[in-house]
Amino acid sequence: MHPPVFRWGFLPLLLLLLFSNCSVKKIVYFNDLPADTTRILKQAAAFTEPVIQSDDILSITIQTLDPTTSSVVNQSEVMQAIGASSATNVGSQVISGFLVDKNGYVNMTLLGKVLVAGLTTYQAREKITKLATQYYKDPTVQVRFANFKVTVLGEVTRPATYTVPNERVTVFDALGLAGDMTIYGKRENVLLIRDQGKEKELVRLNLNDSEVLQSPYFYLRQNDVIYVEPGKGKAAANNAARTQTYAIIGSILSVLIIAVSRL
Repeated sequence: MHPPVFRWGFLPLLLLLLFSNCSVKKIVYFNDLPADTTRILKQAAAFTEPVIQSDDILSITIQTLDPTTSSVVNQSEVMQAIGASSATNVGSQVISGFLVDKNGYVNMTLLGKVLVAGLTTYQAREKITKLATQYYKDPTVQVRFANFKVTVLGEVTRPATYTVPNERVTVFDALGLAGDMTIYGKRENVLLIRDQGKEKELVRLNLNDSEVLQSPYFYLRQNDVIYVEPGKGKAAANNAARTQTYAIIGSILSVLIIAVSRL
């Protein structure tokens, strides 16, 4: 029969097995899909173009036949923002663009104040093109969000606020920028926080279920926040060192007890 000290040596492993209940199935996206089956979604999530709001920063460029004229009309304000244009550029970033004021206007050289709040970037482009046609011949106008940002927090590799270069951003795009979830993230219970004027909308998304691809929240809007909650496995990992310490102390006490009992 082995002495107690031998059995104590297995205690850390046993406790880790008891604490860790994170199965492989829980850390796989779309685990409801059979591995040998191809599934076609007949109705994917619909993309709705975001509308321009106060405090947005717009990148607006007007190209004309005269390069000098173009440089003058495209002069914009410079705003300081927190974010990154890619996963490798996290931190403070200077964003150049036209600020939408509290009344929904952008103030452009020569064109003056243009009301853009409530419009999509396509609609804003059409409106600015008509105004620019009064001053320039065949102008080409481009309008896009310069500060379309999403924030990813919690159990991801690089939690941060990210500025993305386009409007068509999905939940998985945002997680990809943040380096994906860690193994401890709860994929079946991701929290999406969205501004709705004076209210906040909180939505739970199950990324283990392929039906999330049909969710109206699959495409993100500017200023969305994604929070990945840690699972029980994170607590087990944090307690692993403490458990090992207790096991060592227990082993030492067991040895001392055996030594004293043999005196």
